Parts: sequence; C-alpha cells; structure tokens
Amino acid sequence: MPRATTPESARLGLLVGDGIGHEIVPATQRIVDTAMSAVGAPPIEWVDLPVGLDAIAAHGSPIPDQTLDALGDLDGWVLGPHDSAAYPAAFRGQLTPGGTIRKRFDLFANIRPARAFAGVRATVPGMDLVIVRENTEGFYADRNMHTGSGEFMPTPDVALAVAVFTRRACERIAHAAFDLASRRRRRVTVVHKANVLSLTTGLFRDVCLEVGAQYPGVEVRTEHVDAMAAHLVRRGAEFDVVVTENMFGDILSDLAGELSGSLGIAPSINASQTQAMAQAAHGAAPDIAGRNRANPTALMLSAAMLLDWLSGRRESDELGSAAERIRGAIVHTLEAGVATADLGGLASTAEFTETVGARILRW
Repeated sequence: MPRATTPESARLGLLVGDGIGHEIVPATQRIVDTAMSAVGAPPIEWVDLPVGLDAIAAHGSPIPDQTLDALGDLDGWVLGPHDSAAYPAAFRGQLTPGGTIRKRFDLFANIRPARAFAGVRATVPGMDLVIVRENTEGFYADRNMHTGSGEFMPTPDVALAVAVFTRRACERIAHAAFDLASRRRRRVTVVHKANVLSLTTGLFRDVCLEVGAQYPGVEVRTEHVDAMAAHLVRRGAEFDVVVTENMFGDILSDLAGELSGSLGIAPSINASQTQAMAQAAHGAAPDIAGRNRANPTALMLSAAMLLDWLSGRRESDELGSAAERIRGAIVHTLEAGVATADLGGLASTAEFTETVGARILRW
C-alpha cells in the first residue's frame, strides 16, 4: 500500500556560506523547487539565515545566535561551504559554522555516499557505497569535550589529545548503518583499529557487532582502517555500507569520493533522529568563487538526501519522488557529457543547473 502523503510544506533553512556557496546554494534551491513542483508537492518554505563572512559583517559572528535559534524550529537545513581561513583572526580558532550546528543539534550521523557515475572518469568505476561516520566523538578535539578542547599542551614541547568513545554513541551510529544496509545490499563493514587502539576502537567494533546481531539479514565483517583504505582502492566496488568512527570516517569518505570520480560529486547529510542538514563534502573553493565555474552536483545530491530523510520522517511519497527526480536528472546529465570544468566538462554552474532542471521536468 502506498504511504500517505502530507499536505504540509516543509520548512528548510538556507545557509549560503562562503566562496562558491553563493553560486551552488541558489542553484540547489532552484533544483529542489523544480523537483517539488514536478511531483505536485507543496513548495518548500525556505528560510534564509546568515552564516559565514556575511554574518560576521552583519552580526559580528560567523554563526549568530539568531541563526542557531531559528534552525531549531525548522525541518532541516541546506548549508553551503565555509571558508574559515578567510575569517578575521578572532574567529579562526573557534568551531566552524558547520561544527557549531552539528554540536548544538547533536547531528551524530554523517552519511556520505560515494557513487561512480557514467560520464565521470572514476578510479573505481563500479563504486556504490555509503560511509556512515560517527559525528560527535572519537579523536576530534572539537567534539569530545563538553567544555574546552580535547587537545592540550602541558609544556610547550608536548601536545596531547583525548579520544572519547561511548557505548551510547557507538550503538546509535551502528543502528543507523545497519538500518541503511537493510534497505540497500545488506552488507556492513565495521572499520576500526583495535589491534593498536584496543580499548577505544575496540569498543566501537564490539558494540557494532553486538548491534549487527539484531539484524540477522545483514552480513557483517570487520576491517582495520589501514587495510580498508587499500581495499577501497583495489576493490571498492565490493562494499555496501561502511561504518566507522569520526576521524576514520572523515578520511575514508574523502578517499572514496575521489575514487568514485571527484569530491565535486560527493554528497552528505548530518542527521540526528529529529533533524538533518545537507552539506557537500567539499570546501568553499574561494579561487573560483564568483566565476560561474563551481560544480553544484554534490550539494544538489545532498539536498536530495535531505528530501529522502524528510520523506521517511513525514511518510511522504512526494518528497521521496522529488529526491529521485533530482538524482535521476543528475545521472542523465553527467551521462550525456554535460559537466563543469572540474569533471573535464565545459558547462558553467548556470548551464549545468539549467540542464538538470530541464531533465527533472522531462522525467
């Protein structure tokens, strides 16, 4: 039986960010609006919120309190890239806007697909996997302390770092991975380094295996992170869902994105049980900002992931159909050889967006 659709319009935050965000965020908004209209869904209610350099100029902070407060009342958010290196010195040592949002709203699951597309040259042409990255703990100094940093220096010549792994965090990311795998090809690879970090990543591995036992239809295996990096290069097409801790997930997902073609086509969402944020895996690319050359693919695909996430939350077939139209239109656009310069193509940001939008309408 088809799922019920919901008549209410989704309310999504739109945070342009820095650099090429000023081009790829409006392009993504246009594509989402086109897809929603094409499936007969209520239009998205977009809420523009200041973030990044523009927010510093207008509000004295790269992530103003009014932006954070407003995000809590929305269904989800689309976040453009940030260029923290260009911020005034007083802000460079602080959490990035994205990091502040993740911490404020406990977006514990960073879901990063890596898929090779026809028409895009890939080192691993058959790759189609998803890396599920724990997003709140691990070795990252900005995420493992309630107050302060997980890095410290007892003397000028000694630097120390604290890693945090809790059963609760391991369990919830494992459930996210196994639930996703049960809707894909039913295989999960748990990545760790328990031969060296036996207590920390050993806990992560063991808890993931305990959770995996609750999903008897899903095959599970384990890999050390160094071996996993080699496996992705040699036989990356064999993997389905990969679950790992924060730092390993960050590194492996960038590697997988490049192996599948480019970080320019690598999407992601950051999600909790109640909220989610679409955010491309790449940066702000200030060197090409304002030149109509940026590749909006990753953020468009991230927005499609957000629509899928909302579809599950709202039991809305329309949102899922809009997401599928976006993905399908991008696949066919790239397959036809229409691509931006980073992928070897000649299309501008505007031309690529125009082509994707036209294909959505012809679906």
